[in-house]
Amino acid sequence: MKLLVFGHSGQVATELRALAGPDLEVEALNREVADLCAPEACAAIVAGTKADAVIVAAAYTAVDRAEEEEPLAAVINGAAPGAMARAAAARDLPFLHVSTDYVFDGRGAAAHRPDDPAAPINAYGRTKLTGEEAVRAAGGRHAILRTSWVFSAHGSNFVKTMLRLSESRDSLAIVADQIGGPTPARDIAATLVTMARAMAAGQGGGTYHYAGAPVTSWAGFAREIFELAEKKVKISDLSTQDYPTPAARPLNSRLDCATLAADFGIPPADWRGGLARVIADLKQEGT
Repeated sequence: MKLLVFGHSGQVATELRALAGPDLEVEALNREVADLCAPEACAAIVAGTKADAVIVAAAYTAVDRAEEEEPLAAVINGAAPGAMARAAAARDLPFLHVSTDYVFDGRGAAAHRPDDPAAPINAYGRTKLTGEEAVRAAGGRHAILRTSWVFSAHGSNFVKTMLRLSESRDSLAIVADQIGGPTPARDIAATLVTMARAMAAGQGGGTYHYAGAPVTSWAGFAREIFELAEKKVKISDLSTQDYPTPAARPLNSRLDCATLAADFGIPPADWRGGLARVIADLKQEGT
């Protein structure tokens, strides 16, 4: 099977490249080859590909900066996936698009289901929702995979930030009233490959959720990071109200992953095992 992946050095794209082997070819495109600021140029790549499925693992992800750059984020997160999805639909290619829990407003304490009404509370979430709507409107075989709190040994993420801070700090105040499922990028990549294979065979499609289990807070996540990394850092709980950011964050990022398990046989990942692997990888790399 051959996958055309938009994205190269991001967390999920890096893990997708790592999965390549004798039965899986991964053509991962960097920004120099496929700039999502040019939607029609990206669509032309899809139109000419010999791949069996297309995965969009690139996005504008600077959540706070998006408050000032929403038009740019809207092109990258909205217009580009829509144009590529239309090109994929014209060729009947399975089109898989990675989205986010930020399409929800984060109210309540129940896990958000894929068919729950979306109501983003920041610019990033609005642009990602625009992309979802454009992918659906394209009318082709597609899967939208919403995920949350992505981490890996690559790029920028909460795990690497916490470990960096632990080198100079022995105590930290971390937000404790935002609840969600940390999700290893490696598991997201494996999930996308499984979905792409099934969709190429004519199975599945629609909007799905995939997040790590069990749910925790950012403070709880930090405590687990430091315990596994054997770092003596004291964590004190902080409220979202006491940690203002340019972009509002949802308090409830729980995602109901039942439909993904039903359609593709993929259960939520235990993020603690993924975290142990990431920390081991970082130690091996000496970072």
